[in-house]
Amino acid sequence: MPKSDENTRLPCADCSAQEFNICRALRHAHNVDAAGTGAAPDAIAVQSHHVAARRLIWRERDTVPTVPVICHGWAATVLTLSDSRRQILSFLLPGDLVSATLVFDPVCTYSVETITDVRYNGFDRAAVRAALAKSPALLDTLSQIRNDETASADRLSVDLGQRGAAERIARLILNLAERLAQRGLVRDGTMDFPLRQHHIADATGLTVVHTGKVLGEFRRAGLVKINGRALTLPDPEGLRRAGDMY
Repeated sequence: MPKSDENTRLPCADCSAQEFNICRALRHAHNVDAAGTGAAPDAIAVQSHHVAARRLIWRERDTVPTVPVICHGWAATVLTLSDSRRQILSFLLPGDLVSATLVFDPVCTYSVETITDVRYNGFDRAAVRAALAKSPALLDTLSQIRNDETASADRLSVDLGQRGAAERIARLILNLAERLAQRGLVRDGTMDFPLRQHHIADATGLTVVHTGKVLGEFRRAGLVKINGRALTLPDPEGLRRAGDMY
């Protein structure tokens, strides 16, 4: 697979998403343990991996050797049917654990592919599980991640089964904008947005043509501006109305 690996120590000081998901809880659990053992607080050994854009990291049913967390870039979890139709289940942003189930089961239940260049860190699975046994805070964090994954899957089911095209696309954009804003990656309403129309189509169960039509309507209505890889939301409230998000 197209990735390069190296063993490293993870201080996380330069990570813009260090306060998200399991990373902070793992660091806290390690520091608490280190305080009692005399180990260096920043001595968490992980594997760092760099993967180029538009590459497959794991296929469905691959064994994932570590517990992976996205550190930089965008990736997607994908299911592909026998006739090559695709459903994007989620977009992975910096700070995201690829899947909470990978803490316990090393078999990936979907493919994971990069959209941009990606760096991810793989935590030793046995060490993570040992930390869970010692840290209620880490267990709470993992439980919340799992709950969020379930809620996201439930929303996707409703969107695909009941909502119209404009609602699906508006809700996808707003959800991504909210997640990026939480990470400090939105400036004056503008964010990096590397998704192309085929990504949005695969995530919303629409054709590329239909997706382009809806995005064109949003542009004309002044709800979104897309300039290369930059997305701006001039009228977020209008987009919320389009997405039936009140």
